[in-house]
Amino acid sequence: MSIDLLNRLAAIVGPTHVLTEAGDVAPHAEDWRGRYRGVPLAVVRPADAAQVAAVVAASSLAGVPLVPQGGNTGLCGGATPVGGELVVDLRRLDRIRGLDADNNTIAVEAGCPLQRVQEAAEAEDRLFPLSLAAEGTATVGGNLSTNAGGVQVLRYGNMRDLVLGVEAVLPDGRLWDGMRALRKDNTGYDLKQLFIGAEGTLGIVTAMVLKLFPRPRVTATAWVAVRDPARAVALLGRLRARTGDRVTAFELVGRKAFELVLAHIPGTRNPLPQPNDWQVLLELSDTLETPLRETLADLLEEAALVGEVEDAAVAASEAQAAAFWRLRESASEAQKREGLSIKHDIAVPVSRIAEFVERADAALAAAFPGVRIVCFGHVGDGNLHYNQSRPEDGDDRDFIAHTEAVNRIVHDIVNDLGGTISAEHGLGQLKRLEILRYKSPLEIGMMRAVKAALDPHGLMNPGKLL
Repeated sequence: MSIDLLNRLAAIVGPTHVLTEAGDVAPHAEDWRGRYRGVPLAVVRPADAAQVAAVVAASSLAGVPLVPQGGNTGLCGGATPVGGELVVDLRRLDRIRGLDADNNTIAVEAGCPLQRVQEAAEAEDRLFPLSLAAEGTATVGGNLSTNAGGVQVLRYGNMRDLVLGVEAVLPDGRLWDGMRALRKDNTGYDLKQLFIGAEGTLGIVTAMVLKLFPRPRVTATAWVAVRDPARAVALLGRLRARTGDRVTAFELVGRKAFELVLAHIPGTRNPLPQPNDWQVLLELSDTLETPLRETLADLLEEAALVGEVEDAAVAASEAQAAAFWRLRESASEAQKREGLSIKHDIAVPVSRIAEFVERADAALAAAFPGVRIVCFGHVGDGNLHYNQSRPEDGDDRDFIAHTEAVNRIVHDIVNDLGGTISAEHGLGQLKRLEILRYKSPLEIGMMRAVKAALDPHGLMNPGKLL
C-alpha cells in the first residue's frame, strides 16, 4: 500500500518532490527544540492548493495519516510526525496572490514566510503587524494554525484577529474556498475560525486573506529597568492611560533571561549602566508625525518620580531600537544554547501577573532549590514565557525528568488565577494530555465532536492537540 501511495504522490507532485531518503527526510522529522522526533512515511512537497487536495485525497483513500508542516519553528511538537505519517511540506505554496490597498487586505499562500508578507505590505505603505522572532522562517500557515501572537498583540490582536478568509483542504481531499475579504459577513457559522489554532487537525490551510493596517510614521522605543513585575504593570497602565493604543509593544524580561542573552548572543550588551532584576522593552508608534520620543521620555521621567521606573534608555536611532529588540527576541535562542529547559507559554489577566510570578517563583524555589527561572514575554497582553533551566551545578537530563512536577506547580497556579497553559504556542504533542486537567469534560467533548465531524478517521495530524 505504501509503495502504491508513493507512486500516486509522485504522479501528483513529481518524483523529485516525494522525499524518502533518510537524509532528505531528517529535517522534517525533528522539531526546532530537538525534543520530538518521528519517522514519517515520506515527505511530499505540493506546489499549489490543487496538488495539496490531490495528495490529501490519495492519502485518505489509503488510510495514511498526514502532518502539515511549514517552517517547522513550533515549540510544542505540533508539526513533528509521531511515526508513519506523510509529512506535507507546504513551503512551495509561497505566492502572494494579491494585495488590495483600498480594502487593506493581502491574499497569501500558507507556505509564505511571515517576513515576506510584512515586506509586501510595507512596499504598498501598509503594515502587517504580526511579528515574532522566527518571522524569517516561520510561515503564515503555521502562524494561523497555532494562532500565533507575537509582540504586537497588545494593539493589533493575535492571528485570529488578523484573518478574514481561509482556503483549506478538508480531510477527504475537498478544497474549501473561504477566501472572503470581508470585515462583515453575518451568514452563519464563521467556519474559518475552526482552522485557526487547530494545528492542522481539521484540515490543511493552503491560503488566507489577512488584514493590513496603516504603516506607522514614527516609533519610540525604550529599554527600562523596573524593580518588579508589579511596577511593570503599573507603568503599562500609565502609558496606556496617556497614549492609548499608541502602545504597540510592552515586553518584560527577567534577570536570568537577560543574563543568558548577554552570555550566549554575540554583540549584545546592557543598554543601562548596571544590571537589574527586571527590564521592560516598550514601543510606542503613531501614524502621525508626532514628537513621540519626547513624549515617551517625559512619561518615563514622570514614572521614575513615583517609583515605577529605576532607569531607562530611549533609543536615539533605528539601529539602537533594533539592538534593544535583539535583546528581547534572542531570549529563546539564548536559553536553547544554555541547554535543555522546561518551557511554559502561559497567560493570566494582566492584573494578576505579579501575583503569578511571586507565587510560582516561591513554589519552584522550595521544590527545586537552585532552579533558574527564565521569565520573559508579552506582559502587555498577559502572556509570559515562564521557563526553567537546571541549577548551575545540575544536569540537564536529571532536571528534565522533573518536568511533570514542575508543570503541575506552574499550571495549577495559572489555572487558579483564571489563566491558560498555552497562550500562543498551541498544544501540539507537549500539552495534549496536560490540557485535560484544565478544560472541562464538556469543552473537551465539544472539541472532539468537531474533530469527529470533519475528520472521522482521525487522519489529520494525529497525536496533536486532542
